[in-house]
Amino acid sequence: MSAVNTADAADARRAAGAGRGLSNGQFAWLLMLPGLALFAAIIVYPLVSALATGFFEQSLVRPGRTFVGLANFADLLGGDFWPVLRNTLVFTVGATVAPFVIGYALALALNSGIRASGFLRGIFLFPWVIPGVVVSFLWLWIFNANYGVLNAVLLKLGLIEASVSWLGEPTMAMIAVIVTKTWASFPWMMVMLLAGLQTMPKELHEAASVDGAGAIRRFRSVTVPHMKGIAGIVFLLEFIWNFQHFDTIYVLTGGGPAGATKTFAVAVYDTAFKGFDLGHATALGGLWMLLLLVLVAVYLRRETKENA
Repeated sequence: MSAVNTADAADARRAAGAGRGLSNGQFAWLLMLPGLALFAAIIVYPLVSALATGFFEQSLVRPGRTFVGLANFADLLGGDFWPVLRNTLVFTVGATVAPFVIGYALALALNSGIRASGFLRGIFLFPWVIPGVVVSFLWLWIFNANYGVLNAVLLKLGLIEASVSWLGEPTMAMIAVIVTKTWASFPWMMVMLLAGLQTMPKELHEAASVDGAGAIRRFRSVTVPHMKGIAGIVFLLEFIWNFQHFDTIYVLTGGGPAGATKTFAVAVYDTAFKGFDLGHATALGGLWMLLLLVLVAVYLRRETKENA
């Protein structure tokens, strides 16, 4: 009898110990705690602290700060925000559409089975592997008004009579930064679109050919529907990246001439580190972040639909 009671008592203690143990959910949270703490320390806290600065008048060269509420945001919305938004959208749309069209065309050509497609693919990838700042300095030399390659070639061909200041005129400067970013971006888009094309069953094109569809009809009826998902994701990702792009514009024009190429990235940098105005710079960054969040939400929603 005593042995039975002892065994029962041991079972009860084990059951009580099991009841005090961690559940699977609690154990999962325990494993995530170090990562969450690190995320909060290096992402959440600096972000919240930076956004809070937008409600203060604060300078990099003077100690202290003064609470001004929404005054910084009101100043921006009544002044520089809208021209900067326009420039950002012009650059973003141009630097997304142009490389997308070029990358799509090259992907279709390489997927058609042309000779030396592997070699051409490697050549086309060359601009993508060069660091962005190096690409910017390369095109800065090409567009130089005094000794640039572009002016030299055009003068040699007789297409212009005098050197053109490509980076000194507002419209041409915007075109120049879009061309530079296009040259650096189209290889990535080409590779992604080519990967999508190579997943398309050849039987679909063969069936369309049997039905009498020509190349254009097959592209519209077979290729475009198959590529709709991957093409949309590639386009949207490039749009988001271009919306926050900095190095190409800053190296080529610094946001000039006369602010014609000043985007959000350049404007925040200039306001904070040239104007030493942290309050307005952070307020502008906060408005910029809200617009980016809208784009990210569109991307995540599209991804959810694609994976559903």
